[in-house]
Amino acid sequence: MDMLLKNMFQALGKSRSANRLAKKYGLRFGAARFVAGETIKQSIDAVRRLNEDGRMATLDHLGEFVFSSEEAEESANMCMQTLDAIAESGVTSNLSLKMTSLGLDINRELCVNNMKRILSRARSHNNFVRIDMEDYAHCQVSLDIYRELREQYDNVGIVIQAYLYRTVQDVTDLNGLKANLRLVKGAYKESADVAFPEKKDVDENLKRIIRLHLMNGNYAAVASHDEAIINFTKDFVREQGISKDAFEFQMLYGICEDLQKQLVQEGYRVRVYVPYGVDWFGYFMRRLAERPANVWFVLKNMLK
Repeated sequence: MDMLLKNMFQALGKSRSANRLAKKYGLRFGAARFVAGETIKQSIDAVRRLNEDGRMATLDHLGEFVFSSEEAEESANMCMQTLDAIAESGVTSNLSLKMTSLGLDINRELCVNNMKRILSRARSHNNFVRIDMEDYAHCQVSLDIYRELREQYDNVGIVIQAYLYRTVQDVTDLNGLKANLRLVKGAYKESADVAFPEKKDVDENLKRIIRLHLMNGNYAAVASHDEAIINFTKDFVREQGISKDAFEFQMLYGICEDLQKQLVQEGYRVRVYVPYGVDWFGYFMRRLAERPANVWFVLKNMLK
């Protein structure tokens, strides 16, 4: 049953018609738990609340369905406006983005130019940008563009997904760049040809790349709500004498709030991924696909 629901929500998340319908009806039926709002102001207000109890943030202007260069440039402009709003408000937040929202599927050069505009604006504000990793079809081109951007910019990092067989080699290869990586399990549906089908293997691979990246002396963002992974990281850094300034834990907005606050109280750096924007449907569907408990939360809101 859980797998059936997961497949259904993942398919819905890629549906253009379902996305259009969601935009029409707005943030209802529980989506507001996971999405900070549709406007920059709402997102900044959400970040300010997180900052008040010691949590940092990374803001993501959601946008996965871009069909023209004009839409891609509009999305890039929203990213720059978000960076401006972070600087003007004084909140503690980075920026996260998906390169498909900047035109990656339309034209590679268009995407790279939009990325350079955003990174230049971020650099002017002394801020940092994280490239979210998408499905396997975008993995190699995303890493290629990241390498190209690092020739000019130091204020950019990328996400590495533990469920891919190639991941250990990617982390090894990126060591030469001293890359700032967000290490995650992975949330897309992939073939067993390219990804571990079993959760236990994904978990072990995530532990493997956490060890590898930290022992290479590079900054790691360990992005997981899995307390076994979090406790593994705590034990590992303590055993190796690794400073708490060398890594951070990252979690999603609206999930495991008590655990986020507990980690802050224990002296760990915690950053919350805060999505906002009108194009929130694909993100919301992936959150439902990840955890059945999220589905029941939404159903209860619908019944109310």
